[in-house]
Amino acid sequence: MARLIWLMGASGSGKDSLLLALRESAPDRVVVAHRYITRCASAGGENHIALSEHEFLRRSEFGMFAVEWQAHQFYYALGTEIDLWLAAGLDVVVNGSRRHLAVAQQRYGDRLLPVCLQVSPEVLARRLRQRGREDEAEIIRRIQRAAEPVTAGCLTLNNDGALDETLRDFSLLLAEMPWGVTEQNDS
Repeated sequence: MARLIWLMGASGSGKDSLLLALRESAPDRVVVAHRYITRCASAGGENHIALSEHEFLRRSEFGMFAVEWQAHQFYYALGTEIDLWLAAGLDVVVNGSRRHLAVAQQRYGDRLLPVCLQVSPEVLARRLRQRGREDEAEIIRRIQRAAEPVTAGCLTLNNDGALDETLRDFSLLLAEMPWGVTEQNDS
């Protein structure tokens, strides 16, 4: 049974970098899905399909989204193509939302594999400062939010080190994880 790998992590934890690396060298039978977002394509960060709010809502009405949610004044969705990929036996990695994990769990049940990308507060602070999108007060808020307990049943993947190490650990995590079982993992 193919899995939907719901990758979560704090802003600055390296999700976009990991997803980009997976697009270039994913393990066998693993694909990375893009999200549909009502955010300009040139906004930086994640590789996504930019939609106007009108187009997003029309696609939603037509049932073109498998999972959708709102956050940070934008609409986000995963297209129904992920269901076709899962049916073809492919594991699908998506940039998931911690706050909307329950929606994905309800739809995908034991096919869902939640993975929490973790970084130490020092590394997170350094990365947030380097990218320069947040002021110091926002950086502190993001660090505090990242310190919240990991979602129950979420496998943890540390991203303090080099990206190639995280990519290797991610591949190992998928290879070692039995179907339909989710436990804490401190890799």
